[in-house]
Amino acid sequence: MTTGAKNAKQVEEKALEIAVRSCSSLSEFATCIEIERAVWGSADVDVVPLPLFVVAAETGGQVVGAFAGDRMIGFTLAIAGMRGRRPFLHSHMTAVLRPFRNRGTGRKLKFFQREEALARGIDLIEWTFDPLEIRNAHFNFRLGAIARRFIPNMYGITTSPLHGRLPTDRLVAEWPLRSARVRRALADKRPGTSPRSKKFVRIRIPADFAKTRGTNPEEATRLQAEARQEFEHWLARGYAATGIHRTDEAAEYLLEPWAEK
Repeated sequence: MTTGAKNAKQVEEKALEIAVRSCSSLSEFATCIEIERAVWGSADVDVVPLPLFVVAAETGGQVVGAFAGDRMIGFTLAIAGMRGRRPFLHSHMTAVLRPFRNRGTGRKLKFFQREEALARGIDLIEWTFDPLEIRNAHFNFRLGAIARRFIPNMYGITTSPLHGRLPTDRLVAEWPLRSARVRRALADKRPGTSPRSKKFVRIRIPADFAKTRGTNPEEATRLQAEARQEFEHWLARGYAATGIHRTDEAAEYLLEPWAEK
């Protein structure tokens, strides 16, 4: 890329303004489905259908869109839930089109999601994530989320090429919106302790797992099973995943004994 092209690209990115707001129309929900298909590449059987977006918006959930000008380039879908007597939101899906990633769009969606929930008296949002997707884990911990639950093969085997026909093992991210940990994280102050601390239990995930999933299914299955065993072992003993430390070769989940803080 020439210097002129680089400068033009920098000007274009600087000028790009991402706006985030709630969505309510059928046409906006249909656009969410288009983005969903583009991001996950799933067959119809695994695509969240338009009626669920309608139900979420009408029954206390959230459909939040991110817009570059008039174009929707990402969204978050959350469903209202109750645990005991406590209301919470289960954030089922967040997607951003590839050309608009790494520009803070996901973080803006989460910020808006938090403010909208707090305005309604909801102070907990949860979502699931694949523990083998290191970028997602890093994003979640930077928000101040923790993970204390592990659900093996939560959604079954899907048609998305991103899942590589592996079981959909998931960690459950908990995001207590008013907690000091979350407020600190949203102020760009890293929560938690130095990754060199000896108090952490570590679970190692190879940095090239995504490549292994695509080229060596048997090895990917073995690595996933090892990670599953480790997470189930430590979370059952009262530990929580609270951070992740990345190197060129691997990523290490950092788990620590957890009481309500």
